[in-house]
Amino acid sequence: MARMKFLCDADRCIECNACVTACKNEHDVPWGINRRRVVTINDGKPGERSVSMACMHCTDAPCAAVCPVSCFYTTDDAVVLHSKELCIGCGYCFYACPFGAPQYPRVGNFGTRGKMDKCTYCSGGPLADNSVEEYAAYGANRLAQGKLPLCAEMCSTKALLAGDSAMIATIYKERVLKRGYGSGAWGWQTAYKETVAV
Repeated sequence: MARMKFLCDADRCIECNACVTACKNEHDVPWGINRRRVVTINDGKPGERSVSMACMHCTDAPCAAVCPVSCFYTTDDAVVLHSKELCIGCGYCFYACPFGAPQYPRVGNFGTRGKMDKCTYCSGGPLADNSVEEYAAYGANRLAQGKLPLCAEMCSTKALLAGDSAMIATIYKERVLKRGYGSGAWGWQTAYKETVAV
């Protein structure tokens, strides 16, 4: 069975925010919520990198571990989803997620912010596939139609990769090999404390 994952190639991301816009339009995401966002590191300085961030659909999801009502579940494709019917809006998942993926739909006092919303990997939710109810609560279910998430399909530089994790790993490995040993992998010096002359 395929394990669906995201990977953002920081060397290709140009911070155009097409992925963010595509997600908001495809799912009618309310104003103030971003299921996907672009984070820029070292903005305006040498070594600047941009990374498209959303729910990373973790293998051992911390959001699911802290949820007191067990509204999070993992599909056969390894996509981490949640049930808005079970969610009580406590916000534990928001604090547990290292990527800030679960978000409240409204700003306000506790108890008035609503139930959590997060990236669904364009695979809807626990309701019937491609039903009106599913779209209203979770957005489009592109995975049921045999399509990949729209954010990755709209990426003009193909920095944002989505699909089977083995396929993504192969594509990224080919890119790094083409760039040269250590020359293009963002964070190489930080991780390995060495500089490689190319």
